[in-house]
Amino acid sequence: MDLKQYVTIVEDYPKPGIRFKDITTLMDKGEVYKYATDQIVEFAREKQIDIVVGPEARGFIIGCPVAYALEVGFAPVRKEGKLPRDVIKVDYGLEYGKDVLTIHKDAILPGQRVLITDDLLATGGTIEATIKLVEELGGVVAGMAFLIELSYLDGRKKLDGYDVMTLMQY
Repeated sequence: MDLKQYVTIVEDYPKPGIRFKDITTLMDKGEVYKYATDQIVEFAREKQIDIVVGPEARGFIIGCPVAYALEVGFAPVRKEGKLPRDVIKVDYGLEYGKDVLTIHKDAILPGQRVLITDDLLATGGTIEATIKLVEELGGVVAGMAFLIELSYLDGRKKLDGYDVMTLMQY
């Protein structure tokens, strides 16, 4: 299936010069969303995943149905102040400044095999920070899966040494 035909390109969003890849037009077609999810599930099954981790918010959209299909748990990675219990956190760089990501301290057990999911691999900063959180808790990043990779932004370079799967590249 050519998934790109279901992604809407929105010109000049959120600012001039950006060509935003809108996945909602993929997700609102059940058979297409299922196909994309099934591709990630197939990749993950080979990795013997114990838990899926995804950064907010679109990482939830990708990761939760994958976790459900694998019959494993899902652990959210959220911005600071959004998780209610004890967390660990990591600072990471954004285009214009810094931000903080957090995960519950008990979300991942040492040695658990983790699949990190998100909708988009761009510069790799958010995923690099997510990897740090997983590994600080003793998790093993067994793989990463994305719907879209913006290969011209070289985010994959930050993920060198990890098994990365993308369904579409721009």
